[in-house]
Amino acid sequence: MTINTQDMIGSILESISRIDYIKPEDIPNINLYMDQVTTFMEEQLASSKRYPEDKILTKTMINNYAKNNLLPSPEKKRYSREHLLLLIFIYYFKNILSINDIQTLLGPITEKYFRSDTDMDLTSIYNEVFSMEKDQVELLKEDLVKRYHTAEATFESAPEEDRRFLKLFSFICLLSFDVYTKKMLIEQLVDELRDENNEEFTKSKKSKNKH
Repeated sequence: MTINTQDMIGSILESISRIDYIKPEDIPNINLYMDQVTTFMEEQLASSKRYPEDKILTKTMINNYAKNNLLPSPEKKRYSREHLLLLIFIYYFKNILSINDIQTLLGPITEKYFRSDTDMDLTSIYNEVFSMEKDQVELLKEDLVKRYHTAEATFESAPEEDRRFLKLFSFICLLSFDVYTKKMLIEQLVDELRDENNEEFTKSKKSKNKH
């Protein structure tokens, strides 16, 4: 049995095409209670679930994010549009980064731009980052097709009954190596950012002590 290339690629591209992000205009401009927040996230990101029973966001998760300083506390038990933007970032980061790493990344963003009165606020940051999404999806499709063809060319001399599995194994290994190297790069960048933040904090503390 051999892999049906057309079906496999078609399935991959269909999955990638479903990748989407929550558009700024879809985010409510009114403050929401906890149940409304979890419902909103569930509806907007349902297509990213692996299994139907998976939860996008729960009350426990939100409370833990607040305890770990990833999310500012709500006002009168209600969450603002900016809270939702941070939760969206956290949702994507949590699949590849530790809570500590996410805090290092989002800490400066929250400190400078949460409830900002300038043109550079959380909404503008969100718009800038996710404006790249469409082009990245197209590049990702092209890259996946290339990797698939590379994997399909492996194990041509393997026993026919094992060939399908071994080709799929090759494809998964290629994808895994890509994820592994990118995760290492992200972690290195986060570590450098953490070192810079600690250095600035130390300088600031010394400066205050002098006065």
